[in-house]
Amino acid sequence: MKFESKLIKRKICKVKGNFEVHVYFRKLEFEMWKCCFPCLDHIWRMFSKKVLSLISPEKKPFLGDKRLYICILCPKNGNFYILRRYLAAVMYRITEKVSLQPIQILKDNAEEERSETARLSSFVGAIAIGDLIKSTLGPKGMDKILQSTEMNEAVQVTNDGATILKSIGIDNPAGKILVDISRVQDDEVGDGTTSVTVLACELLKEAEKLVGMKLHPQTIIAGWRKAVPTAVAALEKSAMDHGNDAAKFKKDLLNIAHTTLSSKIVQQGREKFANLCVDAVLRLKGKTDLHAIQIIKKKGGNMNDSYLDEGFLLDKKVGVNQPKRIEKAKILIGNTAMDTDKVKVFGSRIRVDSTAKIAELELAEKEKMKDKVDKILKHECNVFINRQLIYNYPEQLFSDAGVMAIEHADFEGVERLALVTGGEIVSTFDSPGSVKLGQCDLIEEIMIGEDRLIKFSGVALGEACTIVLRGATQQILDEVERSLHDALCVLSQTVKETRTVLGGGASEMLMANAVQELASKTPGKEAVAIEAFASALRQLPTIIADNAGYDSADLVSQLRAAHTQGQHMMGLNMYEGTIGDVRELGVVESFKAKKQMLTSAAEAAEMILRVDDIIKCAPRQRTPDHH
Repeated sequence: MKFESKLIKRKICKVKGNFEVHVYFRKLEFEMWKCCFPCLDHIWRMFSKKVLSLISPEKKPFLGDKRLYICILCPKNGNFYILRRYLAAVMYRITEKVSLQPIQILKDNAEEERSETARLSSFVGAIAIGDLIKSTLGPKGMDKILQSTEMNEAVQVTNDGATILKSIGIDNPAGKILVDISRVQDDEVGDGTTSVTVLACELLKEAEKLVGMKLHPQTIIAGWRKAVPTAVAALEKSAMDHGNDAAKFKKDLLNIAHTTLSSKIVQQGREKFANLCVDAVLRLKGKTDLHAIQIIKKKGGNMNDSYLDEGFLLDKKVGVNQPKRIEKAKILIGNTAMDTDKVKVFGSRIRVDSTAKIAELELAEKEKMKDKVDKILKHECNVFINRQLIYNYPEQLFSDAGVMAIEHADFEGVERLALVTGGEIVSTFDSPGSVKLGQCDLIEEIMIGEDRLIKFSGVALGEACTIVLRGATQQILDEVERSLHDALCVLSQTVKETRTVLGGGASEMLMANAVQELASKTPGKEAVAIEAFASALRQLPTIIADNAGYDSADLVSQLRAAHTQGQHMMGLNMYEGTIGDVRELGVVESFKAKKQMLTSAAEAAEMILRVDDIIKCAPRQRTPDHH
């Protein structure tokens, strides 16, 4: 059958992106029904290659990326004007079907990941973060070396999860969520920063398997939301509270300190450091503010030379020719400039016609500084501590008046000193009667190693104390400080929330069994998600055993069987590679820390699982500077 046609109309249309579509209307020499309302799909299906050949031979169907030739055939009995009504629809079909120029709503260089690609990207990023730090979990976890690209930056050696995640640069959005929950865990309770990240990672691993089984993310989330209250209820039921018995409660605090410090660098001397931390926290008398506990690091000796000093230590020196020891001290704490005033107008100059004029200027500056010192002395203080420098002339005036002057005390030291002595930080000295001075029984200079420090004894805030750390290198001192900070934080929170739970994987296995029991009673697909939550909880004791080099499959199976038989006190004994009664072993953790770990990990994993689209904005264009 021959297809002969005659060109009756040629139209050029431009679509989005200046793409040209050349449309040829040709009338066939015979009648053909079902072609009165042509569309692109119908023509390509009915006429295929023959349609394209109807276009003049010198023009091809596709010429580059910006032009397309297409022919619309009209039967002999068709109405040409009717076809024009459908031209707009044909243009739309061309754009949609051939995908010549997809619609772009984002700016150039912006990136978007959708559906499964976005979810996979989130899973991969979060799981990579968990795999990075899970080797630091447990009493036999390993350390990480954090080295900066800057030449002057010190190297850090640590196994603290919050420190590791805070120090590394992370570009993955899901990974940043895990970093945030680790920081929140550190701020809230101080301990469990690694556990919360690892648990969230294990939950996402289980979610990845379920998504691969075509389980909808909302179904998984619904199951998790049922599992979390069940796990919390099991944890609360197993919690012990000795807050009314001082002796037992102090023993609980010591056990918590032992458990917290067992995975740190101070593991060998944990008995001494545990007692040191408990004594410091009990001095706070129930307060959770740790500003009254100061930590000073001094290189030299070894970690066992560290001690707790009752009082406040300031790492500064007394001025020249000033008293080194003062009893019944009245302390004025200032933040003021103690140098001669300078002309602060940029580019200003002073012209003099003789050297005598210069001497007059210097004398005027001295008189001005003498007036400020006289105002300070009117406060009837015998100790003046300034955050800024004290230069030679005012230092000499203080010496003549028999006042101890301490200069350049850093802002943190001044704030803590004002807290423990009960004084105020002042910048102007025109109203001596309205300024509250700090009180102290004795101020003296002491030696720690080869350094001189100033000790304040008998301060107004009786709970103030100082922990002096000794160590061979700065890296050791920094890690010991981080270890004691974690212990102090979790102990201070335990004093407020006195309930405790068992460690060594006992609480995780207890919660996992409770969640597993819930799964067996839950109908539908949510039961699969609940079982996955229980499996993630069991991974924590598995990782602890793996990090110690033991057979985790054997130990966890024994632990699971023991808990199934009702022996809920059983946990991992990492010193012998067996399971045992962790209550007798003294492996105790804070209830608040464990609960915070569970809820934070579940919320973070749920947030990441709900993601189905990741949009990265276009980078900001750097504009050249015009000089």
